[in-house]
Amino acid sequence: MDTDTLNFESNGVEKRAERMRARDVMTTQVVTVLPDTSVREVARMLLINRISAVPVVDTEGRILGMLSEGDLMRRAEAGTDEHHSWWLSLVADQRVEAFVKSHGLHAKDVMTREVVSVSEDAPLEEVATLLERHRIKRVPVVRDGKLVGIVSRANLLHGLGAWRAGTAASGVDRESRATI
Repeated sequence: MDTDTLNFESNGVEKRAERMRARDVMTTQVVTVLPDTSVREVARMLLINRISAVPVVDTEGRILGMLSEGDLMRRAEAGTDEHHSWWLSLVADQRVEAFVKSHGLHAKDVMTREVVSVSEDAPLEEVATLLERHRIKRVPVVRDGKLVGIVSRANLLHGLGAWRAGTAASGVDRESRATI
């Protein structure tokens, strides 16, 4: 486990705390899709892999967006797209974007484009803060703009458990957690 040791004093007693980083808990075998992947294929991949979202990447592995179950739930064919007054659609540019998102056939049409990501060196406190602040369930980990992993809420819990137990999360443990 790659950590920094923080020393601080409380009532004259020195304590040591290890700062775990994103790299210590991230899943490295990340299921991804390309922008032109069909919405149907994305849904199939989520089900088969028992995951709730996938990064949308280009052919070089750069993140273009995230596509989650929530993005797929607001679909016209399921009758779950948002319905608005016809006159509101005349004055709101956002209606065009909402229409494309609910009727789109490919990942690029449906994905969330504003992706919050972290580096491998991000402390877990920072990762947890981002998840909470942005109300997201996972955050991609990038190196030089390319996807190298993903940290989910479950990964954070496993990291906390390993830290409290005084053990490092091994690569094998990290990969087996990806299936949880």
